[in-house]
Amino acid sequence: MATFIYPLLATTGRALLGLYFILPGIGKILGWDSTAALMAKKGMVLVPVSLALTIVLQIGGGLALALGLRTRLIAFVLAGLTLVISVVIHNFWTLAPGELQTAHELQNFVKNLAIMAGLLGYAGMGAGPWSLDARRGA
Repeated sequence: MATFIYPLLATTGRALLGLYFILPGIGKILGWDSTAALMAKKGMVLVPVSLALTIVLQIGGGLALALGLRTRLIAFVLAGLTLVISVVIHNFWTLAPGELQTAHELQNFVKNLAIMAGLLGYAGMGAGPWSLDARRGA
């Protein structure tokens, strides 16, 4: 039973984490102007370049993660991207205490820490046996 459960859980986790990046990446393409405006409002530098890079990392990295391709590297890069997004976009510490938006940004920040924890787990342990990495012998 354990020989089936471990690969199933590893694959399901990778697929869900991948989806977490793919869907927002597509959303950023469809909502380029509003996303760029939010990034500029939050003080992000080189917004068009940063936004394009984020889209490539989210969609490409999300697909690679879901498939288990170069999982350790991709998971580490996506953890870094998540850290940058958390610090720049979900900077709850700059908002007034007690405000609804402050609580919302705190929740997003903490959620992203959990996402980073999952990504760092894959960065450390790899994709699991049902992955392109396993097929390549990586």
